[in-house]
Amino acid sequence: MSPHHGGADWAAVEAVAVLALAAGAAGYAAALWAARHRSPWPVRRTVLWFAGLGCAGASLLGPLAAAAHGSFAAHMVVHLLLGMAAPLLLVLGAPVTLALRALPVAGARCLARLLRSRPVRVLSHPVVAGTLNAGGLWVLYSTGLYAAMDASAPVHAAVHAHVLLAGYLFTAAVVGVDTDPHRGSLRLRAAVLVGYLTVHAVLAKRLYGDPPAGVGTADAQLGSRIMYYGGDAVDVALLVVFFAQWYAAGRTRAAPAAAWTAGLRPPARSRPGPRARRRARRAGPG
Repeated sequence: MSPHHGGADWAAVEAVAVLALAAGAAGYAAALWAARHRSPWPVRRTVLWFAGLGCAGASLLGPLAAAAHGSFAAHMVVHLLLGMAAPLLLVLGAPVTLALRALPVAGARCLARLLRSRPVRVLSHPVVAGTLNAGGLWVLYSTGLYAAMDASAPVHAAVHAHVLLAGYLFTAAVVGVDTDPHRGSLRLRAAVLVGYLTVHAVLAKRLYGDPPAGVGTADAQLGSRIMYYGGDAVDVALLVVFFAQWYAAGRTRAAPAAAWTAGLRPPARSRPGPRARRRARRAGPG
């Protein structure tokens, strides 16, 4: 970390990050304990949640976070971990479903009412969530916000909080596994996902030739490559999850239709057994 990032403000930002990550880990563990008497919780959900916290922690604390203050390439690795990989892993950890299992009836009803509220409904809409996510990146790299983020601890913290939360909202809106009473249709989510992937790729190419002020050419080109190709890697994982959900939804719709169609078919005529055929031959015609 450079000297001007060693003050009390930066130490406070790191302390808040540690507390937030610890709260995320402790809260999930407490929910697991509270719901221990119910049906077994999938181990993969727990692994995914803590892997997401690990990605967020690596991007906010330690050597990578320190390097990101002076390196655009390191900053892009932080962007991929905090804004893309961590949200996908956290969403697949299904924290809302776990909370509903762990809370008492009154608390679960309050959480359900919150999920149905108008602010949550607006923010969780795929178009709104995608705009907040992709639009935030364009504002960050097309204005002086990138330089301000490196010079001010509060701005730095606000930008990183937005990147993580916007990434989570977008991922949950497109491939969320938690209960969502207002989830968009598969076609709408597919359109938003394709639009986001396009905007992300175009922004990476733009940064290759027109980086933020103060970023050197070589650093900008390396950072834009990381954003483009690293983003593709996370995007492939996002697409795999999306199409797996699409396939599962198609099978769910097809099962009742197949059962209904089978009910219209006449019952199959059973073929008489050997004894019945012998009796018929002995009886003769008539």
